Amino acid sequence: MAINIKNEDCVGCGACVSTCPFGALVLEDGKAKVTDACTSCGACVESCPVGAIAADAPAAKAAAPADAKGVWVFIEQRAGKIRNVSLELVGEGRKLADELGQELAGVVIGDGVAGLAKEVFACGADKVYLVEDALLKDYNTDGYAKAFTQLIEKYRPAVILLGATNDGRDLGPRVAARVKTGLTADCTGLSIDPETRLVAWTRPAFGGNIMATIFCPDRRPQMGTVRPKVFKKPQPDYAKSGELVKESVALAAADIRTQLEDIIHVTATAVNLEDAEIIVSGGRGLGNPEGFKLIQELAEALGGTVGASRAAVDAGWKPYPHQVGQTGKTVGPKIYFACGISGAIQHLAGMQTSDMIVAINKDPDAPIFKVAHYGIVGDLYEVIPAIVAKLKEAK
Repeated sequence: MAINIKNEDCVGCGACVSTCPFGALVLEDGKAKVTDACTSCGACVESCPVGAIAADAPAAKAAAPADAKGVWVFIEQRAGKIRNVSLELVGEGRKLADELGQELAGVVIGDGVAGLAKEVFACGADKVYLVEDALLKDYNTDGYAKAFTQLIEKYRPAVILLGATNDGRDLGPRVAARVKTGLTADCTGLSIDPETRLVAWTRPAFGGNIMATIFCPDRRPQMGTVRPKVFKKPQPDYAKSGELVKESVALAAADIRTQLEDIIHVTATAVNLEDAEIIVSGGRGLGNPEGFKLIQELAEALGGTVGASRAAVDAGWKPYPHQVGQTGKTVGPKIYFACGISGAIQHLAGMQTSDMIVAINKDPDAPIFKVAHYGIVGDLYEVIPAIVAKLKEAK
């Protein structure tokens, strides 16, 4: 919508100037004038006593392409091995595709990676689009973005899922900008809206204080990145097969502005929350950093890994690699112990898909008990030593 002022009708009364909430109207030579600060809110139209201000009708929204069909998952691979988050998304993509009555496809980009299609089919994909080129051996922004964009423009999918990893967060927005669509980042939930048949992308917003559901009604494809461990990896069935579509892209070395010189392997951090099967996390309820000695003792007795809430990390009790939650790691272990953690929505976003959640808190009304499978109301300094003693006795 654009605001237009008819100079021949304007009497220079200034009513619109005082009405504009953005200070976007001024008087020049006895006539009102619209400046660049205008947001087209329309408040000035009604304020003009002589009807000298008019608003053009808003431009029609671009209609979503009717021929866009299919759910795609970008299959992220490193050194010829598929990252777990991609297979998790194949499993969830299968559900979306089935509800929409459309096919599910994986997109594999790299060099010498055709063998990965078998695993993608085993996890539920109907089709795999394969792009192989020596220039795509290792992930690079320019080459992968160009290859992925060409596939989208040719086949026009309706939905694209990517992992919210370093590579996915790099590739997703670049591709979305090139195909002129939106992208919802760091999703923790996916569903199909029954009325509009659009993907409902759910993600934490406003610092994790609310969960926002986002739609992309006017553009295709609908794109989003999803955090690792939000969904469960499907059980592969290697008897399944599908259609392998090999594509080539017009790619030259000059198209790629960065070059990988070397890969330096360093000692992995001792904190590997995303792959841990048992996690024992401590929160503000520990009262002091010394409480993590107790958390460590329980984790060792269980053969697990130590996690922490944001409050504990912000207090300096544990370093950031241990943080679980919206601004930390998203985990999905077989067993998750929440010790002295109240259960703020930011923390729940990072661990609520765990197979089993055990909460220990002295506050019986703590929100963590609403998601816990087992809850112990009591002083963790009494409860945890009792659990550790029983575990040692059992061993």
